[in-house]
Amino acid sequence: MDTFVLLKFLAQLALPPASLAVGLVVAIALALLGLRRLARLVAVLAVAELLVLAMPPVADALVAPLQNEARAAAKAAPACCYDAIVVLGGGIGPALPPDVPEPHLTDSADRIWHAARLYHRGLAPRIIASGGGAAEMSEAEAMRLFLTDLGVPAQAIVLEGNSLNTIENIRHVRTLVKDGRVALVTSASHMQRALRLARTAGLNVAAFPTDWSPPAEGRASWENWLPSLGALSVSTIALKEILANAFDRRGASLTL
Repeated sequence: MDTFVLLKFLAQLALPPASLAVGLVVAIALALLGLRRLARLVAVLAVAELLVLAMPPVADALVAPLQNEARAAAKAAPACCYDAIVVLGGGIGPALPPDVPEPHLTDSADRIWHAARLYHRGLAPRIIASGGGAAEMSEAEAMRLFLTDLGVPAQAIVLEGNSLNTIENIRHVRTLVKDGRVALVTSASHMQRALRLARTAGLNVAAFPTDWSPPAEGRASWENWLPSLGALSVSTIALKEILANAFDRRGASLTL
């Protein structure tokens, strides 16, 4: 197991919902060893982490710095003209016949929709769809199908179907665009890291973020005091990005 996969696995264990299961398993093991007080403490902490991260104000606080960075980068992006729009994978799942006969959209599908809109606006003459996967249909191929449904000509779509993570996305895209100007499309919470990795790799890139988390103003005041799955998802995504940024700064980006 390489370092990247190991770090990703450990991060998954440290975040909900896996962290709750890990905490309860550890608590049970401690109880069986007769350490009941410590077992109760571990169980309480595991549940508390889940509840705290599921609170909307906590989710807002975690994701706000990431989205603010994306917003600032977007304001600094020139309005034209680019050689390619690069849309990073993560917004669509592959077809898995017979139960899933067509590609299915995920929570980050805004990326593909946004890339299509930018293309129709004339921002660039082609879209590079970047994303691999273990299924028979790569994520890039699934994106092409959706992009053509959105009116993007097939001949304007370039596939990069070998990447399994952001570092690989950037590495493979670099070979396709070389010194060309790139409009980078990804989720707002992911943009800070993706942009930094792209610039580290020497890409001439500008930010076109999408998939923004809903603002607090769109919620009723009483909703701030109730844990929600939506807030838990936002918190988990934000923490993954924060951890990934920390790992990159310790040298992971040097693999580019």
